[in-house]
Amino acid sequence: MPGDRQWYVVQTYASYEKRVEADLRQRIAAMNMQDKIFNVLVPTETRVVIKDGKSKEVTRKLYPSYVMVEMILDEQSWYAVRHTPGVTGFIGAGTHPIPLSQDEVDRIMNGMKKDEENLKVELDLKPGDTVRVIAEGEMKGFTGPVVEVNMNKGRVKFKSEVLGGAVLETDYKALEKI
Repeated sequence: MPGDRQWYVVQTYASYEKRVEADLRQRIAAMNMQDKIFNVLVPTETRVVIKDGKSKEVTRKLYPSYVMVEMILDEQSWYAVRHTPGVTGFIGAGTHPIPLSQDEVDRIMNGMKKDEENLKVELDLKPGDTVRVIAEGEMKGFTGPVVEVNMNKGRVKFKSEVLGGAVLETDYKALEKI
């Protein structure tokens, strides 16, 4: 409904998301639109990328070329956003922006949370690679070929040569590629 505070999606030129976010924040202040445009957000996620035994956190855009804007839609706010450099338009039907549903907003916001449960892991491991357990514990020193990699949970299954080919599962942090 017009007049309600809702989230809208704005399309930008490729790789202009952060620039549009900064420019729009400046326009909001310069045009005194804080009472109509409340939040500007480039949805991102953090992933742990493990390559050559080294891990590093990488931030990636969830939706390249799109920025989310929380606002009350009227002629002034529409004009302020639409005429921000780098903005190509709103997502919607023709010239009528369509707000995101609350379920869509919740899913996007939950995808952006940075916690152990939501952290996605990209491993430089694939089935057939040989790994060794480096973490302290009963499996330390075990080696064997990778059988399965679960990127969502950061878990790796491998066949233990020490235990006659038994398949073991452990956290990616406990392993090194050899």
